[in-house]
Amino acid sequence: MSDDLHESLRDNVRVLGDSLGHTIADDLGDAFVDKIETIRAYAKRGRQGDVASQRELIEYLRGLPDHDLLPVTRAFNQFLNLANIAEQHYRARFRRVEDYKPGSQPVLGELLGRIRESGHSPRSIVETLAGMRVELVLTAHPTEVIRRTLIQKYDAIDECLTLMESAADYPEKGSRAHARLDELISQAWHTDEIRHERPTPVDEAKWGFAVIENSLWEAVPNFHRDLDNLLLETAGERLPLDAAPLRFASWMGGDRDGNPNVTAKVTREVLLLGRWMAADLYLRDLEQLKGELSMWKANSALKAEVGDEPEPYRALLKRLISRVEATRDWAQATLGGEKYDGGPIIETRDQLYAPLLACYRSLCDVGLDTIANGVLLDTLRRIAVFGVTLAKLDVRQEAGRHALVFDELSDYLGLGHYREWDEQKRQDFLLSELESPRPLIPRRWECSTETREVIDTFRVIANEHREALGTYIISMAGQPSDVLAVALLMKEIGGDVRLPIAPLFETLDDLDNAGSAIDRLLSLPGYRRLAGDRQEVMIGYSDSAKDAGQLAAAWAQYRAQETLVAICDRHGVDLTLFHGRGGTVGRGGGPAHAAILSQPPGSVNGSLRVTEQGEMIRFKFGQPDIALRSMEIYASAVLEATLLPPPSPQPEWRQEMDRLAGIAHGAYVGVVRENPDFVPYFRAVTPEEALGRLPLGSRPAKRRQEGGVESLRAIPWIFAWTQIRLMLPAWLGSGEAFATRLEEESGLQRLQEMRQHWPFFGTYLDMLEMLLAKADIEIAAYYEHRLVDEPSLKALGQQLRDRLRRLHGVLLEILDQQELLEGTPLIRQAIEVRNPYIDPLHGLQAELLQRNRDADGAISPALARALMVTMAGIAAGLRNTG
Repeated sequence: MSDDLHESLRDNVRVLGDSLGHTIADDLGDAFVDKIETIRAYAKRGRQGDVASQRELIEYLRGLPDHDLLPVTRAFNQFLNLANIAEQHYRARFRRVEDYKPGSQPVLGELLGRIRESGHSPRSIVETLAGMRVELVLTAHPTEVIRRTLIQKYDAIDECLTLMESAADYPEKGSRAHARLDELISQAWHTDEIRHERPTPVDEAKWGFAVIENSLWEAVPNFHRDLDNLLLETAGERLPLDAAPLRFASWMGGDRDGNPNVTAKVTREVLLLGRWMAADLYLRDLEQLKGELSMWKANSALKAEVGDEPEPYRALLKRLISRVEATRDWAQATLGGEKYDGGPIIETRDQLYAPLLACYRSLCDVGLDTIANGVLLDTLRRIAVFGVTLAKLDVRQEAGRHALVFDELSDYLGLGHYREWDEQKRQDFLLSELESPRPLIPRRWECSTETREVIDTFRVIANEHREALGTYIISMAGQPSDVLAVALLMKEIGGDVRLPIAPLFETLDDLDNAGSAIDRLLSLPGYRRLAGDRQEVMIGYSDSAKDAGQLAAAWAQYRAQETLVAICDRHGVDLTLFHGRGGTVGRGGGPAHAAILSQPPGSVNGSLRVTEQGEMIRFKFGQPDIALRSMEIYASAVLEATLLPPPSPQPEWRQEMDRLAGIAHGAYVGVVRENPDFVPYFRAVTPEEALGRLPLGSRPAKRRQEGGVESLRAIPWIFAWTQIRLMLPAWLGSGEAFATRLEEESGLQRLQEMRQHWPFFGTYLDMLEMLLAKADIEIAAYYEHRLVDEPSLKALGQQLRDRLRRLHGVLLEILDQQELLEGTPLIRQAIEVRNPYIDPLHGLQAELLQRNRDADGAISPALARALMVTMAGIAAGLRNTG
């Protein structure tokens, strides 16, 4: 480990590693631990450039008896997860969520000072924060490889580290914490790290609610308290009571795109679970308030509300508690399919908020501000953020499913086939039906199962309270009729258009045509009467990158946003952009602060929605301190992008990007789409087929079971390349684009100028740099050596690695650096520390893949399990895997 790695981080890695070693020795004996140490020593020397050790590592791994393979993979997987805990703990303790570039840490206090210096009044800062609408949307994308039971143990291990660090003056307290740490690590070692079954969508939703309960419930009021204090210092006033700059939404149980397991019944169950969980959490708050608000001084309004009571606050709280208890009982009964016949329940945020606001105002009126601004204010802040459902549930469905409904319906009504009509005819039909007072869908219509499921989903929306639901997202949207179809289904089944409808533009063509589609949509008076002056549009990152390559996709996303901002501005419509980002660079991932500030000027105008998915939810929001820091980052970035927007790119930079994207796109397509060896190579060299058996999320790995790359979902596509460290989707094509430019006079100067002065381009290069630091050409070559036989496929592999090598050199030239990540030592050291533990997993994975293929997929259950553990371990070691 590097000498300059922070001492506390190094100490914690050592403490956790030693404890794991003792646990394994107790279970499997010292001789087995010696094997692990031998493997680690070979890997470490190999990483220091000792070629003989690299060869000896592979020979040693291949010589292991079958019965050792599962425990060896488990040992390295567990160590990598413990290293992640130590790093997470360090980041929380030192308030470092994003060590990306020196000076890039967004500190709200410093930012507020800069905003004041730029000429904005304190009032405008408060108003911007109060009106901010940032929604972080938790999604169930299947890249969280760690079981929930282990996550809970890991959180407890983190707490032990905190106790041990705070026990310097209390040795007995420290030794108790150390004993508990050993116990938890032993529990983790003796727990199966791979689920035996895929989680259901309801399991995924419960996991999302657990993040709220265990982390965000504490972090949200702390975030508002810190923000309040900052505003008092800098602007002389508090954040308004009902302001919630950041809120949470969810796709867990609502995202049915390509997931047949998400049904109307599941969506209804998840909504009820949210209501139950919210009631249960609020009851804990209310019981505490009832215990603490024992005062007798109250204003006339509260006295009039509760009558002649010696403890008026408690009297009001008792009433509210019984109603929240009734809400919990109602949700419990309904979930169990039983009839509820209790008292009135809480239906809306205001029914919960208003009584507590009355208490707050009364306390302030009688001079008890200190009490009002304590626990009671925390609860009011929670209600403003979480409402009565914890997270608004979005619904997502593919455009073709709505078209199928109208195709069946138009056929049934003798109007022809909707799917055969042109766009104009579809629009005319949908708009006239939106205006028509008579129902379109017959009451006793016997439609197909697929259509019935779509209609049942809209029935759930119609029967649910508006504030429980977020946005209706249409994937694979391309035309105004895709949005009108959803509006008509809402009107037909619910009587009105209840939710914002967001088309999702995700392929390169759809991104290029997004502006035109939204312009035509907003030009329809019939649609504007329904939608008013707000429009949400979702930008897809993962499918566009898979479709076109990362560089071309990033530029298409940028241009689409610019166009959408201009069009909505012209129509007088308030635009909210919803960014469908993943955890990896290939899916738009990376540090949130840099990403938000690299968007086009005007695109983040106080409002933003962004997905947080898979393992990134845990890394950013899994613990209260980290969650607090992540919320600060989002609030800072959106505030800065709104009041101090980035500069517009110079015309010559645009021309440069058009050219770079064109070259990169051609190079990417030339390999992925046009080279007949590419798909066979992908299938041969990556664990893509085995990955489908890894029980990660509730959604199938493929949209359909046959076909090439286009049939794969973006997440397994990226995950598979990450496992072999080639990281191909995020860089292929970029090297050719940059190299062509560097050959020309003033090319380097232009690229460096763009890097320095244009946040979009600078951030793109930073992401590429981090990605190349995680890529490993030698490891990718070893997979090929073990798994690929045909000369033509080997030739393609050599060509791909040569491209990556060239890009590495070209990027260093543009960055004017000797090595990657010179300016971000924490990330570089984190990768270096993990590599000796990931390398054996790569060697074992390639070996197990070969054995699996030799046995035609019929290796023993223990070896199949070991193969899955290698995938989980590599994912843990590289972190942002999907």
